Amino acid sequence: MNNGQNLFVYGTLRRDTQHELARLLAQRARFLGAAAVSGKLYDLGNYPGLVYPGNGHVIGEVYAIDRPYWESVISQLDEYEGCTPSDPEPHEYRREVVRVQLTNGETLPAWAYVLNREPRDCREIQSGDYLSWRAKARA
Repeated sequence: MNNGQNLFVYGTLRRDTQHELARLLAQRARFLGAAAVSGKLYDLGNYPGLVYPGNGHVIGEVYAIDRPYWESVISQLDEYEGCTPSDPEPHEYRREVVRVQLTNGETLPAWAYVLNREPRDCREIQSGDYLSWRAKARA
């Protein structure tokens, strides 16, 4: 058990990206491992959106953010995801607790940014793995 709060990331915030907020997670959170969530993943242009729950699997990573860093880290992520109180409604994402399963079979709760609308006219990423899908799309 960790002494912080868990965060599940599945797109531009994963470790293999060069995003500055992925680096923030590397500095301010502990990587717990690869994980999956029951849901569907959609291509929203330059980033994905998670529909939760769903009948597929979305691949991502789980981080534990220690309490001293939680407010600072989550406020930066909320701003990036456009779901702060000052962002115009309706927000594209909402932050909610989801059930994640680590590769070792352990399940735990984690916050995730979930799509806050129907993904109309968006292509489903069948594999559930945004980074793998993006690499193939660019090849």
